[in-house]
Amino acid sequence: MLKKRLTWAAAIAAAALSGCALAPGPSLDSKRMHDDLGAPTDTTVYDVKLITPQLIYALKQADEADAATKQASLSTQALPAESADYRVGPDDVLGIYVYDHPELTRGASGNAGNDMSPLVDIGTLQASGGLGGVLPQQISALGTNGQGEVDTSGQRVAANGTIFFPTLGRVHVDGMSTQQIAALLTRRLGSQIKNPQVDVRVMQFRSQRIQVTGDVKNPGQLSLTGSALRVVDAINRAGGGNPDADLQRVLVTRGNRVMTIDVNNILNRGDLRQNIALQPGDIVHVPDHTQNRVFVFGEVPKPQTVFMNQGRLSLADALAAAGSIDTMNANPRQVLVIRHPNPPLAQLDGTQGTVQEGLKKVSYAPAFNKPEVLRLDMTQVDSMMLATQFDMKPLDVVYVGTAPVSRFNRVLTEIMPTAQSMFMLWSIARNR
Repeated sequence: MLKKRLTWAAAIAAAALSGCALAPGPSLDSKRMHDDLGAPTDTTVYDVKLITPQLIYALKQADEADAATKQASLSTQALPAESADYRVGPDDVLGIYVYDHPELTRGASGNAGNDMSPLVDIGTLQASGGLGGVLPQQISALGTNGQGEVDTSGQRVAANGTIFFPTLGRVHVDGMSTQQIAALLTRRLGSQIKNPQVDVRVMQFRSQRIQVTGDVKNPGQLSLTGSALRVVDAINRAGGGNPDADLQRVLVTRGNRVMTIDVNNILNRGDLRQNIALQPGDIVHVPDHTQNRVFVFGEVPKPQTVFMNQGRLSLADALAAAGSIDTMNANPRQVLVIRHPNPPLAQLDGTQGTVQEGLKKVSYAPAFNKPEVLRLDMTQVDSMMLATQFDMKPLDVVYVGTAPVSRFNRVLTEIMPTAQSMFMLWSIARNR
């Protein structure tokens, strides 16, 4: 009788176990993978830092020191003086006014004010007879829009940096200020006109441009004028940043160098040192806030990604967005902040190649890839205050640990259905 019961129990157990292979739901065939799941993935030991008022103060001091270091790096970029004169270049359109000689005036009216009228027409020039030895074919060329000739609104600088001026021929003006051009024309006209008075203005700025790209309303090229154009000015002229723009990490590329500008600090804290003057060829890139986010995992009601607000987010904000901690399962003493170390400033300064190599090292090299782990003990009286004062950084991970009793209950939850099934099988076999 006992033997028969044991036989029935073994048969039912075998059938139950074989049914595991037919269990519904997706699964992977482990026979086709050579993976030792039991081997430890890493043996690195991390020092966990307790979040205290002293730690928060030290972190804020470190952030200020880092900002000062970045500012010192920006100061070495040999920025142009704000009062520097504009230097004329190819494609610029000049207005040239010669007092009491309208036949020589180019793109300017009878006064030297800022409001310059279009170029006097060619018929007036011919009727005046004041062009001296200029040939008729040269006069005709003045009315064209050919390279280096007279534009309909002024004198355009040719690609070789010259302009054509009646009685003087081609005059090289590339790299000169308007004052220098006026002095040059005055000196060369002195042999033809008694006491010539010449005024030169830039009517259209076309030679010196910058690019504004990224998450702005109107990306594109902007022309540099006589006054210094700064980072905030460029973003404003491009329509401003979109709602998803990350103004905390605006990138300015100058040649083979890349600088990071915190526009939020400029606007909200008045840190005008970062509002650098732009140079011709600079590229201002406003990224979106994809990298400006924090992840909240673990024992929280709503695990999610939390985006920063203008580069700011406290630990309390992140937890509140996820519904605080789970009161039933969370370990209030194990609220962890896992932070990727900041890339060394030296890796982000220098040539573009160095930037890319530095980013690769930061991403993969163990020396740069060891995270920093900080812990908040929410059983302490001042924990809520500390959570509001602890500033999150982009790509931080907040992980709320599980209480030991919850882990034990979860083990029981997994075991109990199997135990009940085995007990039922044993009961059936016993009663037969």
